[in-house]
Amino acid sequence: MNEDAKARGPVAAPGRVAPRAPTGTGTTPAPFPAFGAYLDYSWSGVAQTDWFSRWLGGADLRVGRTYLPGDLWSNIEGAPGFLDDWADWRRERDERIFVLNVPMMERNEEGVSDAEVRHLLRRGAAGEFDVHYRRLAERLVGLGVPDTILVLGWEMNGITYTHRCGPDPEAWKAYWNRIVAAMRSVPGQEFRFDFAPNRGRDAIPWTECYPGDDTVDIIGMDSYDQPQGMPFDVQVTEPYGLQDHVDFARERGKPISYPEWGLFRNGDNAEYMRHMLDWMDEHKPLYNTLTDYCPHGVWQCGQNPQAAQVYRAVLYGRTEPVPPMPTPVPEPTPEPQPAPGCSSLDLGDWVEYWIGGEPCVRDDWWPDDWWSDDWWSFSW
Repeated sequence: MNEDAKARGPVAAPGRVAPRAPTGTGTTPAPFPAFGAYLDYSWSGVAQTDWFSRWLGGADLRVGRTYLPGDLWSNIEGAPGFLDDWADWRRERDERIFVLNVPMMERNEEGVSDAEVRHLLRRGAAGEFDVHYRRLAERLVGLGVPDTILVLGWEMNGITYTHRCGPDPEAWKAYWNRIVAAMRSVPGQEFRFDFAPNRGRDAIPWTECYPGDDTVDIIGMDSYDQPQGMPFDVQVTEPYGLQDHVDFARERGKPISYPEWGLFRNGDNAEYMRHMLDWMDEHKPLYNTLTDYCPHGVWQCGQNPQAAQVYRAVLYGRTEPVPPMPTPVPEPTPEPQPAPGCSSLDLGDWVEYWIGGEPCVRDDWWPDDWWSDDWWSFSW
């Protein structure tokens, strides 16, 4: 989606009334995919996470996601103060996931021509921009979020961004690999890199942009309800669609993700919402984040009440499943054993029932030489 729209933030937020449990909530699958929503790019997105969770009946929003501005290299490096609130949020709980969309070029939405994009990609592939990504890596490590998931060069198969792949796929892949190498060279980093094209073919098949298994940790997909009139099952089966995405990742042993998804060209489409949530529960992405501003969202966008009802019903009260306590296995009752220095005396089940067990005769009852002739002899 367009960064200008992200920067404008939420539109037409519905009333944030005290939540009440929706009807028709189905059985919550466990374990379920970690989820969250893009609520705003700034500190406001962090602050609104609690409100969104309350609207969902206290659901556990384990994923926080934001974007680095793509206007200037200094912002792509993570300007001082920009990421602090997100880092604080991530560090509060070990199980949280911080996802950061990272542009691969400055002037990322300025309508740069294909010819200039091609030239910039080749400069990047030669290592000219490595320093900016080392600085970003150092900043993230310094903020205590070295395990950030980086959605690098998202929607590269489209036409919107200066970091698009189409003008020179080979240079784009080489440039991606340079960035990953630069960021992984920083001590203390534990980054994971998420390759996230648009669903479908778009301007170029996204498989032609895939930079290789060594530098991709997660294979994501941005999947909105578009184009107009396309039912969900076609979104699944279309070339380079949802099924191809799952299959491509499975073949490489990679987890999947949905960094951006939501409503779009088909309006308040409750069926899309239901099917997409079912799809994610079935295929269990590492994480997913709904884009929650108009026209895509359900909480901050009042024009989608039917889809909002479905989203809320499915996710209401969802929390991190607690691992079940192991069921104690009773130890078998040991067979009674004769005490040391004694021999059991078999009197039959009926007698042993009434006397409470099998009697034991002390071994020293008889002299050791009881069997000898001397023991049995008498003196007359």
